Amino acid sequence: MKLLAKWLLSAAALLLVAYVYPGVEVRTFTAALIAAFVIGLLNTVVRPVLVVLTLPVTVLTLGLFLFVINALMFWAAAGVLDGFHVRDFTAALIGSLIYSLIGVVIESALERLFPKH
Repeated sequence: MKLLAKWLLSAAALLLVAYVYPGVEVRTFTAALIAAFVIGLLNTVVRPVLVVLTLPVTVLTLGLFLFVINALMFWAAAGVLDGFHVRDFTAALIGSLIYSLIGVVIESALERLFPKH
């Protein structure tokens, strides 16, 4: 149940990102659902590999390179989907930051609604 709620709220978060930032466009809620799924999939499968491969750069930049990796995941999802568009890398960076901040709020709210026993 928590996973379904997180997916729906992540899709709503994408719509909010598109509403507040013009560099990101989401055409429909269905497109947002698919985009949230693809972003989650990329963050689960591809992101850990990129984090390990870029560890020296991440250490040199004191972790700031992780923002670039997040932006690449956001941009990659937009690149493979119809109905979800990101203008350029800068828009992906800003959009992924907004999406991540909303994601922290969502995760916090879901932890309160679905506490671990």
